[in-house]
Amino acid sequence: MLVDISEVEVVGRCRLRLRFTDGTIGEVDVSNLVDFHGVFSALRDESEFAKVRINEELGTVTWPCGADLDPDVLYASVKGQAGSSRPR
Repeated sequence: MLVDISEVEVVGRCRLRLRFTDGTIGEVDVSNLVDFHGVFSALRDESEFAKVRINEELGTVTWPCGADLDPDVLYASVKGQAGSSRPR
């Protein structure tokens, strides 16, 4: 499924409220999706996490540190579907 993110808001520690281009709205706890290592390590800092933005070219959320998340994984997480858990 190809649904882009149209709005993002930080709503808590490691939590994002997302709106998708199909109108779906929901919250995602990023800590359930990634380990905060490598490119994601900067996001342990709340002030860095708060710098989240939408990359319109990719249709997803990104951070200045170079981290981004697959919009399909975020959509599945919001919808409570399989594929929304942290990769091993």
